[in-house]
Amino acid sequence: MSDPRYQVDVSVVTRYLPEQSQPEQNRFAFAYTVTVNNNGQLPAKLLSRHWIITNGDGGVQEVRGAGVVGQQPLIEPGKSHTYSSGTVMSTRVGTMQGSYQMLAEDGKRFDALIAPFRLAVPGSLH
Repeated sequence: MSDPRYQVDVSVVTRYLPEQSQPEQNRFAFAYTVTVNNNGQLPAKLLSRHWIITNGDGGVQEVRGAGVVGQQPLIEPGKSHTYSSGTVMSTRVGTMQGSYQMLAEDGKRFDALIAPFRLAVPGSLH
């Protein structure tokens, strides 16, 4: 059972960006808005991110870096942090998943898991 002091939940909303895509060149741009909710009992700082991006052909790209969009937000219990970012893929459909590495106020490091979510050009899936 997970420790109630360290409960960070992540939700994601995606959208296709046709104006930034070039399908004839296998370039498909997507935006995603992430909300990081601190449902734990302690303030927690988002230190870094780890994304696994898988395109429709099974190609995998891993991205690691400090913070999110240049920030390392401190999220108080009961509060959330929302940001938007994007990615470009070579296929019409793909997935992303990963984790945020968090640091609680008491010094404990823990991961906030990001469940797999789909990126898809509208009409690509039946």
